[in-house]
Amino acid sequence: MKTKLSNLLKGDLNIIRGIFYTGFVFIFGYAALFKVFEWPRMMKGMAGFGFNTNWTLFIGYAELVGTIGLLIGLAYPKILRLSILWLFPFAIGAFTVHMANEEYHHYYNSLFCCIAAVVLFLTDKKVKVTYTP
Repeated sequence: MKTKLSNLLKGDLNIIRGIFYTGFVFIFGYAALFKVFEWPRMMKGMAGFGFNTNWTLFIGYAELVGTIGLLIGLAYPKILRLSILWLFPFAIGAFTVHMANEEYHHYYNSLFCCIAAVVLFLTDKKVKVTYTP
C-alpha cells in the first residue's frame, strides 16, 4: 500500500511541477518578448514605473536569457535550477512594482511566478531545503 501511495504522490507531484513550470515559462517568455520587441503598451507601462527604454530592454533581455535557460533546463537540470534562481528576483520585483502602483489586475502573473519558483525548488529531488534554528 505504501508503494501505491508513494507512486501516486510522485505522479501528482510531476503534474503539479509541470503546471508550474509551464506557467513560469509562458509568463516570463511573453513578458520578455514584449519588452525586447518594444511592444508599445509594455514600454508605456514600464515608463510609468520609472524605467526608461534602456532599462526595459535590459530587463527584457535578462528575462529572455532566463526563459531560454528554462527551456534548455529540460535537458540539463542544473541549468533549470540556475534559471529559476536567475528569474526569481525579477518575479519579486514585478510583484513589488505592480502592488506599489496599485495595478492589482496585473499582479497575479508575478505572484504566480513568485510561488512557482518556490514550488519548483521544493519539488526538485536534487534540492534539499532545510531549516535549522
